[in-house]
Amino acid sequence: MMKKGLNASTPRAALARDRSRVKSLIAPAAVTTPRADIPPVRRAATPLARRFYQICVAMVAESLAEAELTSLEYGVLAYLTVQGGEPGIDQGSLAARLGVDRNNASLLVEGLVTRGLVERHVNGADRRARLLRLTPEAEKLLVRLRPGNRAANERILEPLTSHERELLLDLLTRVIEANAAYARPGAGRRKRHSRKSPSAIT
Repeated sequence: MMKKGLNASTPRAALARDRSRVKSLIAPAAVTTPRADIPPVRRAATPLARRFYQICVAMVAESLAEAELTSLEYGVLAYLTVQGGEPGIDQGSLAARLGVDRNNASLLVEGLVTRGLVERHVNGADRRARLLRLTPEAEKLLVRLRPGNRAANERILEPLTSHERELLLDLLTRVIEANAAYARPGAGRRKRHSRKSPSAIT
């Protein structure tokens, strides 16, 4: 007999069904007991995303250490390469693709120009704009770094089965696309001097 208040049409019953479906997608081998030396992470989107980001950055950084590049600098190379990238985009377009503000994009480009990895060319249609391309040296460097970077991204998802990896990436993509209005540089950051001073609090 079904318990009162938990029939097939109640939100609680629907939630139970959804959780059951998710559990059915996870292979038993992928379920592990947390290590005793790792503190628990609060089961909410923001703390989980922050910890996941830390893991991603740390593991990718190892693959880029030999070239002394950051993950964002590698991202610049990946977006500007002739092999599947968008060579010839301007700095504003690059900033949008990296998810950083124009000032940060400018600093990234300046550093890579200094290292001889990126070239800036005047835009014939707008002489104030600069179009960005990789140098031949950068193209060769990217070819050398790609296998290690790809392997690092695969290691991040190693605890999951191949099906679970695709499912996770699909779900992350859906969440990001559905909340695209918030995916902008500085979103949620407290403005300077926005907090009232103690003397101003009544």
